[in-house]
Amino acid sequence: MRAASLSLVLLSALFITASATGSQTESNAQKAPTVASILNAHYGVVEQEVVSAAEAMPEDKYSFAPTNGEFKGVRTFAEEVKHIAFANHLYFGPLMGETIDTEHIEAESNGPESIKTKAEIVQYLKDSFALGHRAISTFTMDNLITPLPKPLFPFLGTRLAIADIATWHPMDHYGQMVEYLRMNGIVPPASRPRPAQPSSQPKPKQ
Repeated sequence: MRAASLSLVLLSALFITASATGSQTESNAQKAPTVASILNAHYGVVEQEVVSAAEAMPEDKYSFAPTNGEFKGVRTFAEEVKHIAFANHLYFGPLMGETIDTEHIEAESNGPESIKTKAEIVQYLKDSFALGHRAISTFTMDNLITPLPKPLFPFLGTRLAIADIATWHPMDHYGQMVEYLRMNGIVPPASRPRPAQPSSQPKPKQ
């Protein structure tokens, strides 16, 4: 009886250990980075900086554009934000079933004229980034550099190319947004000092 009981205990211990090891392996596998998770993380950093800047500008300054210097014909702050959103749709829309009118891209590059208020513009921007994240979530090692059948432009011929330009393009215009904010006395949220973090180091004994 003692031997049988000991065998049962050992078998139970082995089963529990195997189950724990299996769960840990499964957990590690779930946390392993993927093409989609890496690209979405980078795209998320861009999103956070751009959206926070858009939210920081007061609505009465959304029509602001510099006048002191050679700034004739430049986009207003609102147009900078809407252009980023428009471009996100241009890049990712076709991958998600949206139809893009390529004949009027230049004329419509600042987004729909019907979107006018700050709330509408910021929502348009957020929705465009959400579209990008959904599209990127479908990217895999197998389809990342597979040529797309009918790209809008040659430079958007693969998913990797789209993810690349969609990550750096908003930052071109974010730079303009930063200047517009600072010219109106506003420090961009991404440039503000971070609150001091409590130290994790134990305090020395007195």
